[in-house]
This record gives sequence, C-alpha cells and structure tokens, in this order.
Amino acid sequence: MNLLPPLRIPRMLLDPRDGRLPQGDGDGLVSVVLEIEAGRIRALHPAPEPPGSPGPPLALTPLVEPHAHLDKAFSAARFPNRAGTIAAALAANQAETSCRNAADLEQRAERALLRAWRQGLRAIRSHVDCGGERGDLSLEVLDGLRRRWADRLELQLVGLVPIHHWGTQQGRLQACWLAERGGRLGGVIGGPFGIGPGDGEAVLVTLRLADQLGCGVDLHLDEGLSHRGRGVRLVCEELERQRLQVPVVCSHACSMALLPPRACQRLVDRMARLALGVVALPSTNLWLLDRRAEATPTRRAQAPIRQLQNSGVVVAVGGDNVQDAWFPGGDFDPLEVLRFAVVASHLHPWSRQGLSPFSTAASQLLQLKWDGILRPGSPADLVVLDARNWTDLLARSPQRRVLRGGVWLPKPEREEPAALLRGWGDCSP
Repeated sequence: MNLLPPLRIPRMLLDPRDGRLPQGDGDGLVSVVLEIEAGRIRALHPAPEPPGSPGPPLALTPLVEPHAHLDKAFSAARFPNRAGTIAAALAANQAETSCRNAADLEQRAERALLRAWRQGLRAIRSHVDCGGERGDLSLEVLDGLRRRWADRLELQLVGLVPIHHWGTQQGRLQACWLAERGGRLGGVIGGPFGIGPGDGEAVLVTLRLADQLGCGVDLHLDEGLSHRGRGVRLVCEELERQRLQVPVVCSHACSMALLPPRACQRLVDRMARLALGVVALPSTNLWLLDRRAEATPTRRAQAPIRQLQNSGVVVAVGGDNVQDAWFPGGDFDPLEVLRFAVVASHLHPWSRQGLSPFSTAASQLLQLKWDGILRPGSPADLVVLDARNWTDLLARSPQRRVLRGGVWLPKPEREEPAALLRGWGDCSP
C-alpha cells in the first residue's frame, strides 16, 4: 500500500457517495490523501489544511480528447494553410491525403499519442479521412496504433467521409470494419459544404447502418456561418421519423449560435429529448470562421455550450486539429485546451459545468468504462500540477507530473525548441 501526499482535487472528481469528504471550497477543491494499492485507489481520506497554509498542489484525473484528427496531425509544415481559410485548408488537406503513406502517417500519429499520454490524456476519439484510394490505409495504420496503445490510452476511430459514402459498397464494408473494432460512422453535414437535396436520405442511410451494426455516429455538423443549425435539425428530423436509438454525437454545431435565442432554445430542447451529444471545438472554429481580408472577425460562432448544458445535453470540448491545415497550433495538451476554453467559451473550471466537458461529460460521450471519478477501485491515475488553485493554472501553463496505475511517468526531456536557444545567451544585440 502506498500513501500519496495531500492533493487538492475538484470535488466533482471525487466519489460523490463518500460522505466523509467535505464539500469543495470556493474553487470547488477538496484536500485529500489517497491510498493506492496494486495500481488502484484503495481509499480516500480528507486532509485538513492548517490556517494560513498555501495548501497542497492541484491535481486532476487524466482528461479526455473527444475529437481529434491524428491522421492530419503535424502535417502543417509540409502542407501549410497560410491564408487561414476553409478553402485553403481543404486544398492542403487534399494534397496531403493524396500522397499519404503508411510510414509517415504512423510516425506522426505515434508522436501524437506519446505527447497525449505524457501530458495527461487517457482517451482520444480520432476522426480519420477514409474516403478515396488511401482511406483503408489510414484506417489500418491507426487501428494498429489503437491496438498497440490499448493498455495505456484508449483510441477510438471515426470514419470521416462525405455522408453519402455510407450508402456505397465501399462505405458499407468500411462501416462493418469500423464497427468490429469499436469505431463509429462519421461524415459532414452543413458548413462548410452546405445542405444538398439528398442529404436527408444519406443521414437516414447512415443512421440505419449504424443501428444495424450496433455502433454510434459522430458527425461534423454546421461547421460554418450559414444554414443556422440546419444539419442538426436534419439529424433530429430523421431520428424522430424513424424512432432510432442510435447514439449520435454532433461535433462543431457552430451555426446554431446564429439562431435567434428562442429558435436556438427550441432546437436545444429537441436535441435533449433525442439524447444527442455535442462536442464543441472552439480553437479550430474561431481560427477559421468569419475570416475576411483585412478585417477582424466579429461573428465568433461556436456551439452554444451553456444553453445545451442547461437543457440536459451532454457536452464535451475538444482540441480538434493539431498543427495541420485546419489549425496551425495545438500539441495534444488537454490543459491548454481547457485554458483556451475559459476565454473562448466562458467556461469556469471551478464549476461542475465548466470542468465536466473535459472529464466526466467527455467520458460519457465516448462511453468509456471509467468516468474519471476517484473512488475505491478506480485507476490510480492523476495529473499533479505545479499549481495550487485555478488562478495558478490560468496564469501560466503549469508543469505537471503524471501518475499512471500508481506509477509516475518519467519527466519528459527538454523539448527541442529550448535547444534552438543554446548559444544565444551571450550574444550582444
């Protein structure tokens, strides 16, 4: 048995049935001591803080990335999008996929998983471009990594294709392949491509196929500033008409925010009745949308997170693209995604609704076995931060130590950017 030093942990990430643990302070934090045995939590004990004490470090359970694109990650250097537009992103994306090879894809995706693991992620759902002649290659490479990483990090795959693809013979074969491996069916409806006359039928075919295969659906919906939630409404219409019970996640859902308040609320309530989930992706959406030459954007559309939460819709927040044509930044760091969302989406991590999109709600949408709450028997997995409260976390990107199964991961070596500065310290201006 191992006893960890006291830690400050959000009360929402601690066993809600444990009446010995106090309610959280103003930051929603509770000081606790954790007993660990055989890589799991054996017991939790309150740890009173002496008056005037600075308190122990802040710790979280490993967070969840509900929406990534591992097949595109770290490709921006070779396939840049200097204009920052959706059209340029599509062109660069097509150029990259047309010359994609297994060795390069495996190297970039392995790099992504390693960074995610070291920085405190425990699960990733990745959408994978699987249309065209190289679609099967991308799926097979990432499935190999999924199996190789299974004892460290859960990787889920979603087939990302034009929505009509699932009605083709190749689409049905790929859907069976994905379902056998715990994957989901994906696609794009609404912005940036608009709504076509046959999209309703294509959505229905996709939902029925997922129902037959017993898998979920995760769609890119309304990623633009037009059609005002038309893609989400289309999915709602087909689910209501067919009375299907398919788990559906609506990723992006940006243009819902442009609806008048009452119309938006009606759509939100409709989504709640149908148990639709939502993944908001503020970094990519705020980078791409409303981009105009020589003008600062004024329409900052993203999924209406708070309205959705208040109506009972399960909402997660993800990082989406990492150093690719769609977004040039990111590094699979869940804390940086959280720090950005505080500004972009007015999420308060000291509240349950502010933290759950990165932890418990994301776990629920991905249907993970562990919800991220520490209780006797749960994994002894923690991210311990060089911060004592949320202000410390938001003030600067914190150093961290990551505990996996009761074992500390080695501290990462100094990153390459620091090496670039060697030899400059003595230079005169």
